[in-house]
Parts: sequence; C-alpha cells; structure tokens
Amino acid sequence: MTNLWIDDERHPPEGWIWVKTALDAIKALRVCQFDIISFDHDLGDDGGTGYDVLLYLEAQVFSQPNFQCAELRVHSANPVGRHRMQQAIDSINKKLGRV
Repeated sequence: MTNLWIDDERHPPEGWIWVKTALDAIKALRVCQFDIISFDHDLGDDGGTGYDVLLYLEAQVFSQPNFQCAELRVHSANPVGRHRMQQAIDSINKKLGRV
C-alpha cells in the first residue's frame, strides 16, 4: 500500500510518502499510483495549497475517463480550507461513482 501525505509541517504516519508543497505532490502523482492521499490545506508561503493538488486531480478525473484516483482524505486544521477541499473531493467521488 502506497500512501501520500501532503503537509509542510506535520510528520506523516509511518510508511507514508511525505511531500511538503503542491508542486511536489503533483510531481509524485504523475509518477506513482497511491492508495490513499491525505491533504493539509496550507503548505507554507510559497508551497501552494492542498486545494491546488485537488484541482489537479479533479481535472484529471474529468478529462481522462479511465483515471484511477486514490482514496482522498483531509487532515487540515484550517476550517475554510478543509470545507473547500471536501467539496472538491465530493465532486471527484461523484464523478467516479463513489458514495
């Protein structure tokens, strides 16, 4: 099982791949298939946001009919960012036929 942790400060659970910026997360998604992806929203001053990564995933899901998407989770403490990311996850899950 390969899991991706997107957070600039909090350490990931043991065994997870850790990236600290949106760009690094997107790079990882281009070369590796993940089972679970967990998102923080705020990724530092120039690291982008977890929402940026979700926008990338949403574009892939809607433009590529056979795109395989991991289980998506949010661990952000930012309530506004968390809500916004959950809306993107709901959109992705709806497109993929997940409940």
